[in-house]
Amino acid sequence: MGRKGVSVRVNATGSWRIPRLFLRRTLRDILREEGVEEGVLSLTFVGDEEIRALHRDHLGKEGPTDVLAFPLHQPGTAFLGDVYVGYEQAARQAAELGIPLEEELLRLAIHGVLHLVGYDHPEGENRLQSPMFRRQEDLLRRALSRP
Repeated sequence: MGRKGVSVRVNATGSWRIPRLFLRRTLRDILREEGVEEGVLSLTFVGDEEIRALHRDHLGKEGPTDVLAFPLHQPGTAFLGDVYVGYEQAARQAAELGIPLEEELLRLAIHGVLHLVGYDHPEGENRLQSPMFRRQEDLLRRALSRP
């Protein structure tokens, strides 16, 4: 990587409005807070077709999902990971929840990053009370309250 630090790359396969600078800064801060001092995170926003294919090919599940995270680093090596956010799925979820799309995009990006640093949650409704979801919502609130 050349110099020590955390690099966050934000990509999109569609022509959607993505708050790239805000996402880069927020996710870099979260990674540092989680003890990541060196590494690369790639965050990519994809459409339903792409997220559906990733979901099927990597998890054997059908249908679109909202976020997928792939750790690419080994223990003892610099952090390296990919997070894919289903933009159209996020837009549907934001509309259902009555919240701004940017909030849901950030929530899903944070969720993916937390998976990459080792957090996990149970399936079903119990996941909403898990330490991972509590951490996610705390980080989201803090990020959204920043000037």
